[in-house]
Amino acid sequence: MTASLREYGAEAVGTFLMVFFGVGVVHAAVLTGAQAGLWQVAVVWAVGVSLAIYASAARSGAHLNPAITAAFVVFRGFPCRKALGFVLAQVAGAFVAAALLYALFAGVLAHYEAAHSLVRGMPGSEQAAMIYGEYFPNPCLARALGWEPCVVSLPQAMLAEGIGTALLAFFVFSLTHPRNSAVPRSQLVPVFIGLTVAAVISIVAPLTQAGLNPARDFGPRLFAWFAGWGRIAIPGPRGGFFTVYILAPVLGALVGAAIFQFAMLDRSERVAE
Repeated sequence: MTASLREYGAEAVGTFLMVFFGVGVVHAAVLTGAQAGLWQVAVVWAVGVSLAIYASAARSGAHLNPAITAAFVVFRGFPCRKALGFVLAQVAGAFVAAALLYALFAGVLAHYEAAHSLVRGMPGSEQAAMIYGEYFPNPCLARALGWEPCVVSLPQAMLAEGIGTALLAFFVFSLTHPRNSAVPRSQLVPVFIGLTVAAVISIVAPLTQAGLNPARDFGPRLFAWFAGWGRIAIPGPRGGFFTVYILAPVLGALVGAAIFQFAMLDRSERVAE
């Protein structure tokens, strides 16, 4: 097996692990009420992100996110020829994780849909589909608080995902820069990246469910499309799945990385790695 194929495999496995834990805790929270609040969900996401980085970083660098891959191409000299393979591997890993979670939770999901009179693929069924792809505003909170869809507009959703991913990219670049002497020991970097994800989720998730990662959203969303949600999955009841959950995170990651590169580094330190 060539080195590139091993890297793609590591990205697929790492993204699978991250999505299995992160989307898995969303399954448990929505379908069973196993988590008492958003912070518990965010903490499991933090653990999942950290473990996924530990598992895959030695082989691929653990991008695990097309938006981060794009930022590394632009600002860290990551080879363009590998970027597409990384993105496809990330989406594939996320898709497989969603399929495995469906196999585990299919009976619980069917009971939840019946209990809430949800017909898969029909208006309102995003209350169940949200365990795979993401929606704005957060369907669970919208139902609980009586929100109308206009509470979070498409531009606001794009801004939320863009800002959240910008923060993530900023801290990924900061924590992984070799000349940043304030960074904790390298063995702890995955933990701090996971905590960054948890902090952003705690703020952004009520609005957009905090995707922050096109592969994390599109892989499970694509599975949901195949699993019967159809247009509720893609393009979604309000559209925006591309602009909010793919375009905005990529643009946000580029902005966050650019801020770190040009505001935090001297000219001599802006060296492609």
